[in-house]
Amino acid sequence: MPQALLEGKIALITGSSRGIGWSTAQVFAENGATVILNGHSDSDLLQSRVKTLKDDFGITASCIKADFSDPKQIWDCYREVTTTYGTVDIVVNNAGVMKPALLGMISDEIIHDSFNLNAIALIYSMQAATKIMMRKKSGSIINLSSILGIQGTAGQVVYAGTKSAVIGMSKAAAKELAPHHIRVNCVAPGFIETDLTATQSKDIVQSIKMGRLGNPKEVANAILFFASSLSEYVTGQVLGVDGGMVI
Repeated sequence: MPQALLEGKIALITGSSRGIGWSTAQVFAENGATVILNGHSDSDLLQSRVKTLKDDFGITASCIKADFSDPKQIWDCYREVTTTYGTVDIVVNNAGVMKPALLGMISDEIIHDSFNLNAIALIYSMQAATKIMMRKKSGSIINLSSILGIQGTAGQVVYAGTKSAVIGMSKAAAKELAPHHIRVNCVAPGFIETDLTATQSKDIVQSIKMGRLGNPKEVANAILFFASSLSEYVTGQVLGVDGGMVI
């Protein structure tokens, strides 16, 4: 049996009741981590996911309901993490929203909601995480950007803007936190089969060199690399998981 890469590690994954977040939770659990799930709307689903992790992988798991677009709830979430576990070793900032709109149709609500959750929340989350991680001078933060944050696309000015911001913030934080042995890296998925991309045109497959959409576990495996000691000398990097969409 291969060695569990995250044995003894405590991981918080935001937006982890579905999609990439849920796949990441399962991959982390398979590798021995204590997993803290997060979501903001469906308490029953979160509790069900916790039970699945415990039953299927025999690990310690729990959930915290918190809306990461609200700074107060972010800080409350981290307080609950420290009260329950004393520390956190890995944080995956995955919670996000995609609201497509052509430039002339972008509303104040789209701008506000998208930047609050996709970008501004990361600042507060990284602040709270690093306050904990600095106590033992170790930790790994993985932020979810998007291939659209690198190359953009029509109808996604706001979303692409938020995900570009994630890349810039990740690189800046990596430089600041490296002396404290806290690593910050970024995963930029392409078009992955999740609820978030369900409304996107299937014609997009033509632009993917591998000829198919990705699946959430393929992104989760990349996140696992950054979370584990396999990448202990890697920080400030952006890893595209896009099937060759951008080469």
